[in-house]
Amino acid sequence: MKISFSDILDSKKPRLEKLTQAAERIRAAKGYSWVGICEVRENEISVVAWAGRSEPVFPSFPRDKGLNGRAIARKQTVIVNDTDKDEDYLLTFTNTKSEIVVLIFNKQQIVGSIDVDSETINAFDDDDAAFLEDCAQKISGLWS
Repeated sequence: MKISFSDILDSKKPRLEKLTQAAERIRAAKGYSWVGICEVRENEISVVAWAGRSEPVFPSFPRDKGLNGRAIARKQTVIVNDTDKDEDYLLTFTNTKSEIVVLIFNKQQIVGSIDVDSETINAFDDDDAAFLEDCAQKISGLWS
């Protein structure tokens, strides 16, 4: 499944509003519980937009922590299908059971991530990774 973001990207709306609309489009396309879009800075990762549920418990955290930190260190998508058994999982919501983190690159630099949570164990697979990686590539221009 592929979705378009061209209407969002081409709009005159502020960047954070565009990111929020992108998060909502991603969430709605696959029925995800929660989608967060994070900004990766030199020392910190901050959730700057989200769709579903509410604001995360930790809207910002050190760049080397959590599943986002693992994805950055490995420079690749991370899927954890049982967060209770993963030592790097940072509590976002008390009922999260699975999480996938996909990096957003702009000119070879890691600039952000798409972080998706589910209340179900084994919620994510390679199809989710491919879908989210496509979304990440399409919205990467919001970091230009």
